Amino acid sequence: MVRATQTEIEDAVEALRSGELVVFPTETVYGLGANAADPAAVRKIFEVKGRPADHPVIVHLDNPRYLHRWVSDMPPVAEQLAAKFWPGPLTLILLKADNVNDIVTGGQDSIGIRVPSHPMAQQLLTAFGGGIAAPSANRFGRLSPTKPEHVRDELGDAVRVILDGGDSPIGLESTIVSCLGNEARLLRPGFITRSQLAQVVDLATGGAVPRAPGDRLLHYAPSTPLAIVASDDLEKYASEFVARQEKVAVLAMRPPLQTQRHMTWINAGKKPDAYAHNLYNHLRTLDSAGCARILVQELPDDERWAAILDRLQRASGMDGDPLELSAG
Repeated sequence: MVRATQTEIEDAVEALRSGELVVFPTETVYGLGANAADPAAVRKIFEVKGRPADHPVIVHLDNPRYLHRWVSDMPPVAEQLAAKFWPGPLTLILLKADNVNDIVTGGQDSIGIRVPSHPMAQQLLTAFGGGIAAPSANRFGRLSPTKPEHVRDELGDAVRVILDGGDSPIGLESTIVSCLGNEARLLRPGFITRSQLAQVVDLATGGAVPRAPGDRLLHYAPSTPLAIVASDDLEKYASEFVARQEKVAVLAMRPPLQTQRHMTWINAGKKPDAYAHNLYNHLRTLDSAGCARILVQELPDDERWAAILDRLQRASGMDGDPLELSAG
């Protein structure tokens, strides 16, 4: 993986210490970062993203040894998960320390913490020497950025410093696990699967859960309405749009049975890691095609696809009923 130059890191650290925002790569997606100890700087994240004030942000650290600055309690289940999966694409929800400002936690008494593994994120965090609050570097509710050009396209000149780490290796946001009350609850699926978590700790179900990033009904969404349909129905519904001379986009796991005018088709393949890595880039491509609808082929019922399905269901607003597609 690419590393930043010393000058790039120094510029980014100076920006953070001055209360400015910095975009940096992680192994999941690009983050829009601010000094987590500076409430005014964190507030800028919400302004730039258009993010609701009650929506918490994740604090990134380079090493668990700094947890005591942000967390009041590290229960055994959290210790076990951190030992296994940090650094990596796992966010733990823990009780916040008294000094943590409400702007970081969305007014809750819990805080999300992650130790990313991306070398450029580690460079920045180590040089900065503090916590960086960083949701994904995009407008709230929209597609997360996995390339620096995605950030520039969406945020424009709102951020002065963008560290270019190339493509995000994973391409989907981190797995989120609440460890409150020493009970591990999976709040958001990600690259680390439920089975992998269950090999380390017992996972609880039910009970009250804190608000967490990405938990809105409509999230990770393109501007074009999106619907999930069965593989056998892709051509049928696409043809209905074509018959009305409306453009339609398709994200599938196979090639089309036949090409049609007014239809943009991407074959994303059948390998979950590759599909996830390319998901947001493919959706951005289809979103820019000027189509009336994006049709997405339904995914296998397999936990390796669970995180991808979660993002696509939220991108559709959980409204993927094919019967409504013919309404135009």
